[in-house]
Amino acid sequence: MSVESWFNPEETEMFVVVQQVHIDGLGRTKEDLLTYEIADVFRAKSLIDVMKKSHEARQKLLRLGIFRKVEVLIDTSRGEGALPNGLDVTFEVTELRRLTGSYNTMVGNNEGSMVLGLKLPNALGRAEKLTFQFSYGTKETSYGLSFFKPQPGNFERNISLNLYKVMGQFPWSSLRETDRGVSAELTFPMWKTSQTLKWEGVWRELGCLARTPSFAIRKESGHTLKSSLSHAMVIDTRNSSILPRRGGLLRIHQELAGFTGGDVSFLKEDFEIQLNKSLFWDSVLSASLWSGLVLPIGDKPTSIADRFYLGGPTSIRGFSMYSVGPQSEGDYLGGEAYWAGGLHLYTPLPFRPAKGGFGDLFRTHFFLNAGNLCNLNYGEGPKAHLKKLAECVRWSYGLGVLLRLGNIARLELNYCIPMGVQSGDRICDGVQFGAGIRFL
Repeated sequence: MSVESWFNPEETEMFVVVQQVHIDGLGRTKEDLLTYEIADVFRAKSLIDVMKKSHEARQKLLRLGIFRKVEVLIDTSRGEGALPNGLDVTFEVTELRRLTGSYNTMVGNNEGSMVLGLKLPNALGRAEKLTFQFSYGTKETSYGLSFFKPQPGNFERNISLNLYKVMGQFPWSSLRETDRGVSAELTFPMWKTSQTLKWEGVWRELGCLARTPSFAIRKESGHTLKSSLSHAMVIDTRNSSILPRRGGLLRIHQELAGFTGGDVSFLKEDFEIQLNKSLFWDSVLSASLWSGLVLPIGDKPTSIADRFYLGGPTSIRGFSMYSVGPQSEGDYLGGEAYWAGGLHLYTPLPFRPAKGGFGDLFRTHFFLNAGNLCNLNYGEGPKAHLKKLAECVRWSYGLGVLLRLGNIARLELNYCIPMGVQSGDRICDGVQFGAGIRFL
């Protein structure tokens, strides 16, 4: 942002009037879309207020994802009708090309993938996006076509339509899965929360990955059609989603399958809580809790594709990936109920090497994790369910070093000591490497 040199610092609090706002450089973008984003500039009453609201409007324009560059120029009003205290504000924008491409790598739950994408930003002139994405990973390959449209003046309120195919391999279960689906989502803010309503229809094909899978896996193989309605609510006050120093997170997700068709019926509840507190010596104390329950509706049991999994470097460290809970001949079947908790202390590296630079991306890490996962007998009642979840708790502790990769992901190298190991669990006693976005 640049301001003409005629302004005197002593005059910045004088009453001013924004007479005109210009937007230069528009091509295919509709002007009515931008009217909502710059409306607050006209309400500014002082020079500092004009500068502040102009900067906020610039951020809103960039958030639309349709401009490569936005610059702001504030000048005195000129010409007929100009007031002595009148100002003109000009936004000089550079639109993105009609078709853009991207190539990047993505880190998921201990999985890396290569992502290729084609995007038509501002497809219809009002910040709509049409995106095709191909992802090839170590365990999963996917294709997707999506259409995104925000509400003018309220970018957080938007709808998206998705068409996709996902092919995944799950060696811990000797299972492979191919999903072909379509979904529609409505996202909107409500008070301090972000709400998402979603319908999804997916044709799932389950098959055996190993030559000699267990009978339980062979029994799960075949085709299913799932149609589900889901709702998610998120409250996130953290200063960072990858390595927060303060704030909290509450995420609640519910899914109802079978009400709108398909041959899979269940009710699924899942929630996550995380709290972060800055302490002395630049250290951070973090506590988190995950829990979930899936209830079959009708006589059919839940599918292995809809159950929960636990264990690995992103959940209960010291255990192998998803290797906690019910299993058959070494194939892990997931569970219908689980809980997991974590307590973490993050501190700077000893002696603070490269303080204020590259060294700040690293942290030492002390952790204590615990949790359990099991199936339920629905004739026993809630008290028996809670007792079952409290029995045979797996837990682990250890320390390590983590690296924050910007706001994209983080890497962990930990020395883990697993405890409470049960028959059939696979452990990773000693050094364990983890990469991902969501960690317990």
